[in-house]
Amino acid sequence: MKASDYIVSYLDQHKIDKVFGYIGGAIAHLVDSIDKNQNIEMVNTVHEQGAGFAAEAYARVTGKTGIMTATSGPGATNLVTSIGSCFFDSVPVLAIPGQVNTYEYKFERPVRQIGFQETDIASIVKPITKYSNLVTDIKNLRFELEKSLYLTQHGRKGPVLLDIPMDIQRTDFNPENEKSFFDSAEYAELSKEIAPSQDEMQKVQELLSQSKRPLVLVGGGVRLADSCEELEVFLKKNDIPVVHSLMGTDAISYDYENNFGLIGSYGNRYGNMALANADLIFVLGSRLDTRQTGTDLKTFAREAKIVHVDVDKHELGAKIECQLHIHSHLLHFIEALGSITCQSINPEWIAKLNLYKEKFPSTVGIDGKVKIYNQIISEISAQCGPDDVICVDVGQHQMWAAQSFGPKGKQRMLFSGGMGAMGFALPAAIGAAIATGQRAVVISGDGGMQMNLQELEIIKRRNLPVKVIVLNNSCLGMVRQFQELYFDENYASTVKDYSVPDFKAITEAYGIDAETVSDQDRESAISNVLKGNKAAVLTVNLTEHFTSVEPKLIVNHPIEDMHPFIDRSELEELMIVKPFKK
Repeated sequence: MKASDYIVSYLDQHKIDKVFGYIGGAIAHLVDSIDKNQNIEMVNTVHEQGAGFAAEAYARVTGKTGIMTATSGPGATNLVTSIGSCFFDSVPVLAIPGQVNTYEYKFERPVRQIGFQETDIASIVKPITKYSNLVTDIKNLRFELEKSLYLTQHGRKGPVLLDIPMDIQRTDFNPENEKSFFDSAEYAELSKEIAPSQDEMQKVQELLSQSKRPLVLVGGGVRLADSCEELEVFLKKNDIPVVHSLMGTDAISYDYENNFGLIGSYGNRYGNMALANADLIFVLGSRLDTRQTGTDLKTFAREAKIVHVDVDKHELGAKIECQLHIHSHLLHFIEALGSITCQSINPEWIAKLNLYKEKFPSTVGIDGKVKIYNQIISEISAQCGPDDVICVDVGQHQMWAAQSFGPKGKQRMLFSGGMGAMGFALPAAIGAAIATGQRAVVISGDGGMQMNLQELEIIKRRNLPVKVIVLNNSCLGMVRQFQELYFDENYASTVKDYSVPDFKAITEAYGIDAETVSDQDRESAISNVLKGNKAAVLTVNLTEHFTSVEPKLIVNHPIEDMHPFIDRSELEELMIVKPFKK
């Protein structure tokens, strides 16, 4: 068979039914093969970055490897941001760009380019992929394809890039005559199970038995390990309280009564206070980066023993000193937790956490006034259906959503975490809607909406059930707030030399229903836009130009001491752990 047919048939064997990309000469053979395979569909976006984010969402909602493709040169480089997004957030995707013919490729010759659009994309993305390679010999195609797809899902999941020259794509190929990756010593080594030892679980048992204030920090790795249900069974059986990272938001049900919310720089105040006062913290699939811990690491959870569990051994204890590091696939660890005997949780600990949650709700400030932007998110949350996939862009609205959107039922909530890529949400919603057949809801700001606005065309073309709500403050609010705090209110490039188009007019030009309202007149409009499955865009113009995210952790403050600051005497009264004095 032709090599491009073989590639597509191999994806088909793994039940991958969508490929997201943009056509070009160097990838034409692969696209032709996709089109001729009845089990796989080519999803044509309007920009390669859109294809990459759509493939990322496909992977995140199905658990399968997402496939993105593009032509050589600018097509391939336009995938870089989405590849990086998948690397930092551990999403399994395989990028298959086309490349110029091998006889047009410069290899080690000291020239810049020989073939038209020739670009060494495999080298460019090496730092942000698990594996990246150029196939230069047809005999290696089977081995490289098998290895590439396997690595996307093995261990800590992530992106792989396999660059396929045009002459390789069109060559006749019999895979039965070539060596398989699964017969190699490399595979034998990689396929060994990563699970906790009996000694490690005995130490976990001992730490739990000694703890009076245990807490679980749920990271994005819990969802990636497909262990959400197992974790929730353990938590409910033992009434153990949890908090979550941004990427762990939809890994634990909002309805779980001991869910104490988001932690970190823009976390819920009650979530950070729970973390600050725990005496034992299980960190499951979270990197404990600075946005979670604060910048002054010696103040973080300073009276807690920390058990850090991760499939990536390089993350264990890399940032915070821990009492116990467990290198394990999270599903294996959580299954082992099922045999652990837990003592009854101290009711005073749960009562304290509930006091924090009641005293500092996400939609009300410490001055008693309603936080309108968090309230808007709460209203959106109430109107979304139990099967919706919520795709959130990057900016202040992302933090409002993380603080105040409560995932329920089978809802998924997709964020761009480590990369923090503006323009993520709209193409991600496209990928999610195409992958699941369910409705996707976009929450975006005016800045993020402009990044990949062109993908409205595919929503109309395919009649996709995508709803978009744009919270428009006519500035780049997150950085503007940063400038307010640290740059003497010099709003360079966030307010100065920045403007917003008429989203309603643009949306209607694509043939999609649109409406614009003020934040004062939003409630019925939000309800209306979220009815049914017909695509629609609602722009909510925010009355306040200089919006802010509150609470916010200020540099060098401990996580329990967020701005706006509560009275020091009140903080001391609320804390179990002695407040940190600078």
